[in-house]
Amino acid sequence: MKTLVVAPNWIGDALMAQPLLTLLARADPAQRIVCLAPHWVAPVLEAMPEVDHVIATDLAHGALQWKARRALARAVRAEGFDRAFVLPNSFKSALIPWLARVPRRIGYRGEVRYGLLDRRAAGPDPALAMSARYAALAGMVGVDVALPLPLPRLVVDAASMLDARERFGLGRDTELIALCPGAEYGPAKRWPASHFASLAREILASRADARVLLLGGNGDRAIGEAIVADLAGATARVHALCGSTDLAEAIALIATSASVVSNDSGLMHAAAALSRPQVALFGSSDPRHTPPLSPLARTLWLHLDCSPCFERTCPLGHLNCLVGIAPQQVFDSLQNTSPS
Repeated sequence: MKTLVVAPNWIGDALMAQPLLTLLARADPAQRIVCLAPHWVAPVLEAMPEVDHVIATDLAHGALQWKARRALARAVRAEGFDRAFVLPNSFKSALIPWLARVPRRIGYRGEVRYGLLDRRAAGPDPALAMSARYAALAGMVGVDVALPLPLPRLVVDAASMLDARERFGLGRDTELIALCPGAEYGPAKRWPASHFASLAREILASRADARVLLLGGNGDRAIGEAIVADLAGATARVHALCGSTDLAEAIALIATSASVVSNDSGLMHAAAALSRPQVALFGSSDPRHTPPLSPLARTLWLHLDCSPCFERTCPLGHLNCLVGIAPQQVFDSLQNTSPS
């Protein structure tokens, strides 16, 4: 059995899809699971033990790119897949398995996909957590989807963790606390930079030998710089690495960190899958829908009347859902996370 999985376009969503992959792998350990994913998501899938291979694409988000999809479909067809799970809901995401003539194509009805999918599930219960929505698709091929679902799990070897530490001058045994201040979706999911700076001061004052890492993508450079500017002269033990690592390096650094504080972001889900003690901060989004799937995770959410709004920017202009989470509250939660 060869199974193709068209993966989500977001890092966090890809990690919430891992329980589906685990269920499929358990039901047929001899099958080969291959994921088709954007290149910016590929490193996460490559660290999943259930995934045998990742086909990384350069398809632009939201673009049809008909010629590129046809060429990719020819390569997929040559692999001879028996079935495909299409996890995104878009019309475009279902094109490649259809063009590749994969015999069984499974997914939610989504965006006008009649004919592209031969097994279409109705839209999932919106009250379900996203991990449960993806996992439910396994039931369409006769796999038992029993609760509790398996948790996401990323595997990073010790050599990669040590290499990442050495590459960024962090030492072999230094205690690292990772702060992930970004959230690609928008500012309504980002705890204020000044709050992150206050938290960093508390961490450095309480842990004499620890170092603070600021991790994120290129789009988070400005946030990282704002945190460093707020810290003024207290940056000798702060490593501002937003935009300086690739995703695989960021995952390796999180894997070797003692604990993590993050917004609701892809790196939050990576920390959960790496079993790192963490504090996850929620504002415009809902921890009941996209929680960090780990017993070592603590979530902080004020659950204001206006939250969750799921907007990219605060429609009321005040961002009280995140501004109201005090740095001391986060620090206290961090102190109470389980030891590494």
